[in-house]
Amino acid sequence: MIAKLCTHAPTREEAIAHMGRALDAFYIEGIQHNIPFLAAIMEHPRWISGKLSTGFIAEEYPDGFFPREPDEAAVGVLAAAAAIADSINNARRRTITQQISNNRYEFPTYRIVVLGDLSVPVSVAGSRPSYTVTLEEQGEAMIVTSEWVPGQPVFHGTADGDPFSVQMRPILNGWRLDYRGVQVPARVYTETEAQLAALMPEKVPPDTSKMLLCPMPGLVVSIAVEEGQEIKAGEILAVVEAMKMENVLRAERDGTVSAIHAEAGDSLAVDAVIMEFE
Repeated sequence: MIAKLCTHAPTREEAIAHMGRALDAFYIEGIQHNIPFLAAIMEHPRWISGKLSTGFIAEEYPDGFFPREPDEAAVGVLAAAAAIADSINNARRRTITQQISNNRYEFPTYRIVVLGDLSVPVSVAGSRPSYTVTLEEQGEAMIVTSEWVPGQPVFHGTADGDPFSVQMRPILNGWRLDYRGVQVPARVYTETEAQLAALMPEKVPPDTSKMLLCPMPGLVVSIAVEEGQEIKAGEILAVVEAMKMENVLRAERDGTVSAIHAEAGDSLAVDAVIMEFE
């Protein structure tokens, strides 16, 4: 256990709302944790109503937990946070000294915020700490206040007076946003950038489900199986030495070894393929 988080309020609904906001602001990095799962539960209708049993998780998440899809309210908050962060970053870049052009460039206020597969056109006006963010398709404007500065892992603010927190982890050309059980990559484009980004081919990650990969750079101490051998979940497959420690690699499921690509004494890089399975 890392920590306990408790909230209280006069009513169950208010206590749950406090818990949701507290979980959004509870930033932990470097290890795996269940905060997104807990945050999603706070938004679950059955949890809010209190119609619970010991079978709640098995009944509501029979295939395991996956981040929930953002509803309209979450889309507005996430788009606003990303657009304001982008606006702040743009303004900060213009203060860098010794830039080639002496002409002051005005960044357009209209932006396309791409949240996963969803494109959200917005306009941003204002400066720290008060901004007006307009969701163009809905024609709705919200007043957002925030003292966020680049580098802070949590975007704290208010939207039309209601407090919210969004966790922002840097990714290539954007952020991964965490809010109320939603986890989504966010990138902010101009109209032209959005049109060009839509033409970029999607890079599909390779299927490594039938491979044993080296989890860290290290030396193969031993290979415990042979090609064609049937294996059971939990069975030892190989031992890799790294940082003067021997790491035992075990089978995650039953199967058959189809090919072995390493032998004792080999030095492997991270994610090197040690063996494959049928």
